[in-house]
Amino acid sequence: MSRSKKKTKIHGITTAKSEKENKRDANRKFRRIVKQKVNSGKTELPELREVSNVWSFDKDGKRYNPEMTEKELRK
Repeated sequence: MSRSKKKTKIHGITTAKSEKENKRDANRKFRRIVKQKVNSGKTELPELREVSNVWSFDKDGKRYNPEMTEKELRK
């Protein structure tokens, strides 16, 4: 992995490393709601975006930074 590096100079806006926990919680909540609706016989199921709010996740998106150094591009 010594030669592994990012190709584009994009990084997250906040200091959060990843949104893995947020995505895991959102998908668990979504699957629980879908199971409950299927078991009750309802045919209209919610979308993932209706159940979770991506704006409440730890990172606030990504941004292009043309001044990133080689050290910051390393994985």
